[in-house]
Amino acid sequence: MARRTSRTPSRTAAPAACPCGLPGNYADCCGRFHAGGVAAPSAEALMRSRYSAFVVGDVEYLVRTWHPGTRPERLDLDPGMRWTGLEILGTEGGSAFHSTGTVTFRASYRGGSLHERSRFERVDGAWVYVDGEFLED
Repeated sequence: MARRTSRTPSRTAAPAACPCGLPGNYADCCGRFHAGGVAAPSAEALMRSRYSAFVVGDVEYLVRTWHPGTRPERLDLDPGMRWTGLEILGTEGGSAFHSTGTVTFRASYRGGSLHERSRFERVDGAWVYVDGEFLED
């Protein structure tokens, strides 16, 4: 989901409802992961929280939850991008009993969607995003 641009947006105001699609407010859902007090307990939870970070423009969280071996040196988000929804299509592994996992999802944005299968691993006990494969719709 990382799209590199030449501009870095400022972080937007936190939404009331969580953008990840789960019921509940942002502060109690993905916002608690973004704040850094607690780590996402599964690969799917990390995927949802990373999507929400794209929505609110939290570059620091995206970088922090990226695998050190695949993390880009710089991450710039497109300030004009408007994410409109997340659909989890499938998961493999990624629970408290696994060290790796995949999450297949479709993230919609104004004008289109992104379909990806993302790989996650645990590093020092915390889930991190490794990389993703773009899929055809």
